Amino acid sequence: MKMYLAHPGSMILMLLVMLSAIITFTVLIFLIAYILVHGVPYIKPSLFSLHYTSENASLMPALINTIIMTFLSLLIAVPFGIFAAVFLVEYAKRGNKFMDIIRLTTETLSGIPSIVYGLFGMLFFVNTLGWGFSLIAGAFTLAIMILPLIMRQTEESLKSVPDSFREGSFGLGAGKLRTVFCIVLPSAVPGILAGVILAIGRIVGETAALMYTAGTVAKVPSSIFGSGRTLAVHMYNLSSEGLYMNQAYATAVILLILVVGINTLSGVIARRLAKA
Repeated sequence: MKMYLAHPGSMILMLLVMLSAIITFTVLIFLIAYILVHGVPYIKPSLFSLHYTSENASLMPALINTIIMTFLSLLIAVPFGIFAAVFLVEYAKRGNKFMDIIRLTTETLSGIPSIVYGLFGMLFFVNTLGWGFSLIAGAFTLAIMILPLIMRQTEESLKSVPDSFREGSFGLGAGKLRTVFCIVLPSAVPGILAGVILAIGRIVGETAALMYTAGTVAKVPSSIFGSGRTLAVHMYNLSSEGLYMNQAYATAVILLILVVGINTLSGVIARRLAKA
């Protein structure tokens, strides 16, 4: 404290940092508490019925669709994002202008509003390819949305791996491909999973893009080419109608629990992989 008192500028910066942290923490706690207070009392067994009706406003079909949508989107985006990042970091020449254009493009894509992705998905996947409103159309649209995020996070994780790891592998006679997949990628797994966690959060909370591609049908489709709503879309529809606000708050609680559960599970997996 004496050091801060001797330097008033440092003292002011320290107080601003502490104030920012306190405000952020307070807002987070307030949002969580507000959702829990308004939603927990209305969590009833009827909300988990396998079939949605106007009486029960069940969220179970939307919950199942959310899990399916998350799995499909990650299945499409994660391999492309990781392989693209591996090429940019391990194979592309440093200072290549074409690579700079690719990085600029990915950063631009990450800033495009989700409604634009939704319109593109509707025009291309729904209409041009003839998939109609379906889970697969929504999954491809979301995969394009999260691809820059996964690609950028993977690229930074690969860059953080020390060059001594690569040099040691080359010195033992391993080739480039084996070095990348056996040495570099395993070392970068925790950082890659952090990007995947962020991508999952965006998938689970997305509404605009899915309304234009996956549709809003309140049931579990018989195939990935059928239409279905996710939890976020389900909550939006309930609140927009104005008749199911209590069920909308209850859905928000389940959505919050789902996100926290996925993030916790991903964190445990990342720590175990890091120790391995």
